[in-house]
Amino acid sequence: MTPSLPLAITMGEPAGVGGELSLKAWQVLHKAGRAFFVLDDPARLSALAARLGLDVPVREIGTPEDAAATFAAALPVLPVHLAKPVTPGQPDPENAGATLEAIERAALFAMAGTIAGVVTNPIQKKTLQDAGFKHPGHTEFLAELAGGVEVAMMLACPQLRVVPVTIHLSLADAVRALDGEAIERAGRITAQGLVELFGIEQPRLAVAALNPHAGEQGAMGDEERRVIAPAIAALQRAGIDARGPSPADTLFHAGARTGYDAALCMYHDQALIPIKTIDFSGGVNVTLGLPFVRTSPDHGTALDIAGTGRADPASLLAAIDMADDMARRRGN
Repeated sequence: MTPSLPLAITMGEPAGVGGELSLKAWQVLHKAGRAFFVLDDPARLSALAARLGLDVPVREIGTPEDAAATFAAALPVLPVHLAKPVTPGQPDPENAGATLEAIERAALFAMAGTIAGVVTNPIQKKTLQDAGFKHPGHTEFLAELAGGVEVAMMLACPQLRVVPVTIHLSLADAVRALDGEAIERAGRITAQGLVELFGIEQPRLAVAALNPHAGEQGAMGDEERRVIAPAIAALQRAGIDARGPSPADTLFHAGARTGYDAALCMYHDQALIPIKTIDFSGGVNVTLGLPFVRTSPDHGTALDIAGTGRADPASLLAAIDMADDMARRRGN
């Protein structure tokens, strides 16, 4: 039996590959499984499907509840109208309002309990910021929409889950921003998310070092002794199985990955390089700490191939599948 609550997929950057990914995801999934609808411009998606030769009927719906009855025959689209026509590969700040509206409405539907979860297509952060957007990315924006909750960004694939403690900062700023409180907070949110969203009753966290060789007893930096180890001790006192700090260069090989359920990483690339190396097409971005399920493809807007028909929907399909699994675990 198909679950009653649909998933909502947001527009993302309209000049990117999000629309193509949504169309291709419907082609794969419309005959079985949980229904989804897209918050997007129906005329844009119809024209895009025709231009790319994708056999995807597009049907406008009025409410999330209409999605289930429509999904088998056509891609349900809850209208979010664009301010200007879209040129693939050329983002326009005038369309930023529609991109943000899609995210806001999806979050409101989720908090109202009318959808099972939110799957977000990639956004072009610089374009949004040029239009006045004040957040570094989806994660921080969704946290505000949910009432200012504490969140963490997880990247997940079947072989690895990673959580960066600092996210969208330069490396220099990330090192300056790293403190024990941030590590503890990320550890707490990660452990809770592993229980609630992944069904892992006793999560094991590996905590990466910041410096080469975990600082080599202070010869290559003292953050491990001064910042990271005390945070790990605090997590352990809170009953969380956290271990480390471990040298990052030995933390992600196949044997090491069997010893933990998620790795806390100290900065963005320390987390994203291993997961994108292991599973570039299948990685999923998960926001932990929200009162609703949110996943996203673990890739960007791919402006260089937008409108060409070459976009691979594998990561969006993985994000939809993971959102469905999490929603079922939460009883939605």
